[in-house]
Amino acid sequence: PITKQAIYKTRILAQENHGNDPSPYGTSYIAASYVKYIESAGARVVPIRYNKTEAEYEKLFNSINGLLLPGGDVDIQNSLFTRAAKIFYKLVLKANDAGDYFPLWGTCQGLQQLTVLTANKNLLTNTDTASVALPLTFTPAAQSSRLFRHFPKNLLKSLSQENITANFHHWSVSLQNYSRNAALKGFYKVLSTNTDGKIEFISTMEAYRYPIYAVQWHPEKTPFEWVDKRGMVHSSAAVQVSFYTASFFVSEARKSQHKFSSQEEEDSALIYNYNAHYKKYSFYFVQVYYFN
Repeated sequence: PITKQAIYKTRILAQENHGNDPSPYGTSYIAASYVKYIESAGARVVPIRYNKTEAEYEKLFNSINGLLLPGGDVDIQNSLFTRAAKIFYKLVLKANDAGDYFPLWGTCQGLQQLTVLTANKNLLTNTDTASVALPLTFTPAAQSSRLFRHFPKNLLKSLSQENITANFHHWSVSLQNYSRNAALKGFYKVLSTNTDGKIEFISTMEAYRYPIYAVQWHPEKTPFEWVDKRGMVHSSAAVQVSFYTASFFVSEARKSQHKFSSQEEEDSALIYNYNAHYKKYSFYFVQVYYFN
C-alpha cells in the first residue's frame, strides 16, 4: 500500500497592486518568486486574498502550516493587506500561546509590517537602501538563534563578508528606534544589522517566545528574479542563503498540525489554480500572480 505523506501548506498574503505595474491583471498580486521560494523547500503555496472576512481568515489559518508576509509597497497602517496581516498576527500569537505551533515570516515590507503590529505604531526611518547588495553585520545573538544556528559556517562567513543580501527598500527600522521602544525590544531579538552609511537598521530578527522571523532583505529574489537592477545578486553563496532560509521556514511549518477539512478543499485553495503572468522585465518581478 502507498502511505500518503504529510503535505505542508504555507500561505502568502496578497496585497493591493503596485502603483508602477504597467499591466495588472487583477486587483491584488503575489510575486511568483515568493511561490517558487517556498516550493523550493518542499511546501505548497496557498494564496490569501486581502478581502476576506475575519471568520474566513480564521478557517484558513486552521488549514495551513505557516504564513509569509511578502515585500511590497502598501500602506502598512491602513491598507487591506495590513488588515489581513493584523488578523493573522493575532491568530499566530493566540495559537502559539495555546501550544499550537505556527510560524510566521516577514520579508522586507513584511518585517516592517510586523514591527507596526507589535509596537502599534510606525517606527520606520527613511534609508538610502533602494537598490543595493550588502553583507550582514551579525549580532552576538545570531550564533545561538533558531534561524542561523544550523547554517554552515562558510555560508555565515559569506553572509558577513560578501555583498549577497539584496536590499530594495526606502524605509527601515533603525536600531535606535528599536532600542527606544519597549514593545519591540521585548518581543524581537536582533540577529543582524546593516547601515546605509548614516543609519544603522535591523536586517534580520526573530521573536523571543514565538516562531516569528523577519528579514529586511530579499532571499527569494536571488534565484528567481532576473530584472536587471543594481543590487540583484545571483552568486552561488547568495543562492545557498536563499535555500537555507526557505528550508528553515518550511522546517518550522512542518511542526504545525493544521490541515484542510478535505482533499477537495485543499486542492481548490492551492496556487496551482492560478497562472503566473510573465512581465517580460517591464516590472519589478519577472512573473506575477494576480487575484480579484
